[in-house]
Amino acid sequence: MAAALAGQVGGIPVLILKEGSTRTVGREAQRANIAAARAIAETLRTTLGPRGMDKMLVDSLGDVTITNDGATVLDEMDVQHPAAKMLVEIAKAQDEEVGDGTTTVVVLAGELLKKAEELMAKNIHPTVIIDGYSKALEYCQKELEKLSSPISLNDDELLKLIAKTAMHAKVVSSVRDYLADLTVKAIRQIAEERDGKIVADVDQVQLVKRQGGSVMDTKLIQGVIVDKEVVHTGMPKRIEKAKIALLDCPLEVEKTELDAEIRISDPAQMKAFIEEEERILRGMVDKIKSVGANVVFCQKGIDDVAQHYLAKAGILAARRVKKSDMEKLARATGARIITNVEDLTEKDLGYAELVEERKIADEKMIFVENCQNPKSVAILIRGGLEKFIDEAERALKDALYAVADAVECGRYMAGGGAMEIELAKRLREYAAKVGGKEQLAIEAFASALEVIPRTLAENGGHDPIDVIMALRAEHEKEGNYNVGIDVYTGKPTDMLEMGVIEPLNVKLMAMKSATEAASMILRIDDVIAAARSEPGKEKGPGKEKEEGEE
Repeated sequence: MAAALAGQVGGIPVLILKEGSTRTVGREAQRANIAAARAIAETLRTTLGPRGMDKMLVDSLGDVTITNDGATVLDEMDVQHPAAKMLVEIAKAQDEEVGDGTTTVVVLAGELLKKAEELMAKNIHPTVIIDGYSKALEYCQKELEKLSSPISLNDDELLKLIAKTAMHAKVVSSVRDYLADLTVKAIRQIAEERDGKIVADVDQVQLVKRQGGSVMDTKLIQGVIVDKEVVHTGMPKRIEKAKIALLDCPLEVEKTELDAEIRISDPAQMKAFIEEEERILRGMVDKIKSVGANVVFCQKGIDDVAQHYLAKAGILAARRVKKSDMEKLARATGARIITNVEDLTEKDLGYAELVEERKIADEKMIFVENCQNPKSVAILIRGGLEKFIDEAERALKDALYAVADAVECGRYMAGGGAMEIELAKRLREYAAKVGGKEQLAIEAFASALEVIPRTLAENGGHDPIDVIMALRAEHEKEGNYNVGIDVYTGKPTDMLEMGVIEPLNVKLMAMKSATEAASMILRIDDVIAAARSEPGKEKGPGKEKEEGEE
């Protein structure tokens, strides 16, 4: 039912909302919201798993994106429906929090809503369904802890398997062994212990894309890549055993804050004025030289005269370096960022075996390499096609996040739908103990979990019913909880033996987010939409007069 909110006083209708507003209430509102959310989930379903397909997205400017990364697909789709937007939000939250499992969370949320709709058709109230889902989620969290196994930063092979699983469905799956090795090395390098916990901040792995070469030319740099050129042609382009100064101050004569007028009546005064400027700049360069620095990265500008003196001193310099790059350089080289040249000491300098300007794909960049135990590293991604490089970057991000999650939470589990089938089995046993109408909601949650192995089977070209029945039969056997679907054969297989493993917190986060989103949408029974304002018709303060009026 779509109608404006209205009341009646003595038979006269009283309009409360603006003209053109629409209102959808009750079952109609719930049905519309669930349909919109499910449409989003159905769109993403075909991208799940190693046999998942890609989406080609063309934006309003004609730019093309080819990807099967859930968050990227939803971001590029420009979704309008408010309920569907909630699924876009949970995919983004999943991406920002754990970096992987974005498709899983949307597909699971869509299935939870589908099962809820079936229960609502049997006159079960949405709040009962939400309570049942909440109990099921709580139970799943406890069971997942029991089903997972410990992992540490030194478990090289296991971490590589996690990286490979995260990249399995991507376009780079043919070279995933090589990229998984780079991923694990990068995470091990930047991981550090804080308060007894291991922290791996993926932001400290710099991803730099350059077209040309093949994906096998992608390499890990034990340091940082600065996307700048050496400022002066007379400066050296390569310095070994570099002592690096990081400056957050300009190598320029500072201008006065107030407009000042200098009256010069004699050419000698002008000469003295210029000489004084030169003396100040030479003093700055002499100070840098005196502490032993032979490489300077400056966040601000470097005056032409200062450039000349730096080149004369054989110092390599780059200016207007991004703040984020400066911070990465500090973590990689051990240098301290200085805000005043006069305060620079030898202790503030960082060290790298090599600093060199290189030309990659028609662009010059400065490589700061072979730092001693750098806490910030870089991966230079290469490839022949721009779209391919973009997707390779997304695949590497997923892998980096998955490995970082495994290292931080310290637990992993079987993938390939194994956990979902096992949890569904255990939930059905638990539901019988709960009883009442909530039992139906918990059983619905169990059935919804099976959408993951079912979708993996569909995308692999197998009969989903046969696959689910075979998996259920395997999980009835004692200790077979790691059995999932081999998408290539369609047969139940031990996922740990196949090397298909995932971090615990990716799975946990996906379940939590999907349940939250489904519960939020189920609570809505009234949608009141304001009339859409036409562009150009809006009048704000000071816009009362039409254009052209005096």
